Amino acid sequence: MYLRSTPRRNKDGSEVRYLQLAHNVWDPQKRRSAVQVVYNFGREDAANREALQRLVASVTRFLDPEAALAASADGLQFTESRPLGGTWALDALWARLGIAKETRRLLKGRRRDESAERALFALVANRALAPSSKLAAARWVNEDVLVADLPATSDDACYRAMDWLTEITGDLERKVFDSLVTLLNLEVDVLFFDTTSTYFETQDEDEPVLRDDHGMPLAGGNAGSAGDGGREPQPFRTWGKSKDHRDDLPQVVIGMAVTRDGVPVRVWCWPGDTADSKLIRQVKDDMRDWCLSKVIWVADRGFTSAENRRYLRKGGGSYIIGEKLRSGSADAQAALSRQGRYKDVAQNLKVKEVRIADDERFVICFNPEAAERDAAVRAKMIARLEEVIKDSDQLSRDKRAELRGVISTRPGLNRYLRVTPGGLLRTDAAKAKAEENLDGKYLLRTADPKLSAEDIALGYKQLLEVERGWRDMKQVIDLRPVYHRREDRIRAHVTLCWLALLLARIAENACGQTWPELRRDLDRIHVGTFTGPAGTFQQRTELSKRQRDILKAMQIEAPPRIYQLKLPAKP
Repeated sequence: MYLRSTPRRNKDGSEVRYLQLAHNVWDPQKRRSAVQVVYNFGREDAANREALQRLVASVTRFLDPEAALAASADGLQFTESRPLGGTWALDALWARLGIAKETRRLLKGRRRDESAERALFALVANRALAPSSKLAAARWVNEDVLVADLPATSDDACYRAMDWLTEITGDLERKVFDSLVTLLNLEVDVLFFDTTSTYFETQDEDEPVLRDDHGMPLAGGNAGSAGDGGREPQPFRTWGKSKDHRDDLPQVVIGMAVTRDGVPVRVWCWPGDTADSKLIRQVKDDMRDWCLSKVIWVADRGFTSAENRRYLRKGGGSYIIGEKLRSGSADAQAALSRQGRYKDVAQNLKVKEVRIADDERFVICFNPEAAERDAAVRAKMIARLEEVIKDSDQLSRDKRAELRGVISTRPGLNRYLRVTPGGLLRTDAAKAKAEENLDGKYLLRTADPKLSAEDIALGYKQLLEVERGWRDMKQVIDLRPVYHRREDRIRAHVTLCWLALLLARIAENACGQTWPELRRDLDRIHVGTFTGPAGTFQQRTELSKRQRDILKAMQIEAPPRIYQLKLPAKP
């Protein structure tokens, strides 16, 4: 039994086709098979499609699932399924920021593969969706995910794309910043800056080379070069103050500037032994070259040197910088000694402004919840110290000195330890009382004459956006481990991580959800590949309401239902 289309010619010469359900029967008189019409569906152009669908469904009910699929799909085979939603959304944001267009423009005139822009995007998408080494990223692109318009790639193509990224990073950073300000209406009157470090599982530092004031290698500089104008060769991966508590391993220092919305606008890399104190001056110069108007820099206590503060005030700039309360500085002591009443700013924040200088303003911030937490931690430390030094009076002088040395390696306990003139170990009640006065407090200083104390406190509190950026960079984007040893590729790796974090943060701000949540929902949009006698086609899964809402919030069109169609090659 089969469905056939029969033509009939009208009197005016036009032809009309009719659909009929028919089967062949044997005619003994004519000794041949003849067509017997079982049912007429009517004209083909007005056929009852719903009736045909009901007929197909009723027939397949009596077949097992495999036979029903083979009968309805006409020999189609389901060969594979790959996630599409994550790369589709990231690719749309990549294009919206003009990164695709800019990289293709920078690609012109260079002896590079035309697919280098696609390979570069694939590496960024890999950091955002499934962080891995570049070798694993190539397998991920070829076998595990679908990236639009990207042919089969190799790990060599990934490394070539990274080398190309190193060449164009400066132009690309400026283009991305301009696009962010224009398309997303970012407020860049306040920029938050902080640094972190990432370590490498190696026992040796890099060969030292001559570097400029920004930590970049000078042309021709090498380990055997003599100092150039007082410069000394300096390694890139080397030992320094590790913020990951791995002082035993070589590291590099990374800086990031973030807007008040948490969008990272630029990253920097420096040798691992670079001190934080001078970095913000270079950052200010680099951002000044982008013709920004007045910017208030917000930074942590590591950047509070007088030289830094003078430099940030140049050109009408300003700053909000934390001050170390336990440093014993005259400014901190003077600020804490001034009387005044705190004003409520938020549920867990109170502020008090004090005047101790003509060119700077000081704001003391107090968090009652943090004060309770600090008091509880101090009580625990003192109790632990008393337990450690109990019965120490019965020890010999040498044994007490040995115990004193052990305690000195534990800063939490050593802070409250007092040694009497006779060498006895005691808890320092005076130090505990002084610490009690600092519970839940931090001190801010600014040179801006117009900001209110509330704005100063809340502005500094937003510095947490940088800390959130570092946390996501290390835990979601997987900044480390870094599978590279060459300096240029380490720098390229950091840039890839920055671009991935940038796209993720834009998606978060648009949807009001974290990137891991968005990533999980988007990766459920799959594309299935089917092959059969009529060719090959790819069809995406149906979108859920959550997936449609995410794409709508990001102003991204849904992927086409039939993603790709390939007809069989003609013989």
